[in-house]
Amino acid sequence: MDMFTLMSGLQLTCIYGILAIGVSIIWSSLGMLNLAHGFTFAASGYGAWWAATTFSKSAWVVFGAGITTGALIGIVIYFVAFLYIHDRPNYPIRALIATMAINLIGVQTLMWVFGPRMKPLPKVFGSGVIKMGDVIMTYGQMGTVVCSVGVLGALLIWLGLSRRGLEIRAVMQNPEGAALVGISLRTTALWVMILTGALAGLAAILLSQTFYVSPYAGLQPLIKGLIVALLGGLGSIGGAMIGAVIIGFAEAMTAAYLGGQYVLMVQFGMIIVILLLRPRGIAGLLDEAREE
Repeated sequence: MDMFTLMSGLQLTCIYGILAIGVSIIWSSLGMLNLAHGFTFAASGYGAWWAATTFSKSAWVVFGAGITTGALIGIVIYFVAFLYIHDRPNYPIRALIATMAINLIGVQTLMWVFGPRMKPLPKVFGSGVIKMGDVIMTYGQMGTVVCSVGVLGALLIWLGLSRRGLEIRAVMQNPEGAALVGISLRTTALWVMILTGALAGLAAILLSQTFYVSPYAGLQPLIKGLIVALLGGLGSIGGAMIGAVIIGFAEAMTAAYLGGQYVLMVQFGMIIVILLLRPRGIAGLLDEAREE
């Protein structure tokens, strides 16, 4: 594997890991497969672009606007696809349809407001390169890796030590038991949607350092986030990280040696094989714990 492929795989691993963790947290805590995650991604990119063109191209402004937009979209999804239907019959199907509707309406709204032309985000990490022996990394790749690792590390610490994080983990493991000890599902769900929306906003900024912002920019990240989450095991944060490593490097190697048109074929083929061997995914132990 050459160094360019290695660096590309590492960068994709970090971004897909952020997206997949959001999908897994929502599924394991709320029982909802959030198909509006792609819209959250695209809207966050436009929020960052609007702030950069209106106020400042500073990295703080771009990151702040993108993450805030993602969190706000998460609140909208909470009210539309969770709050009023989570205790109704067939809630998972209702939520699936609701989030799909949000995604379709949201994408068309972005198309109407901003037009179909792609928008570039400022290079928040700069445009130079770093050489470490035979390894050459762009500032964008280095910034993506450092930022992603830092955020995911802080997230795991917050989930493990803070009161709100412990409440989210309790709901992820046993929603009924969490309710019995006084943890509000509605309040926890709101925090989950804010947190995962903000993560999608961060991923949008990081990926838009390489690609452009467009109304349909969230489609591929949504698919990749679902692929990684399914591969690792829905509900498992550790599994999401393992899946992100596998999918990120598989995509980089497939694109480098076979061609970009084979990326999705290879990834879905890997999912089929792994789910045949382990139906719950690589680390899908949480579902077993919830059923016992």
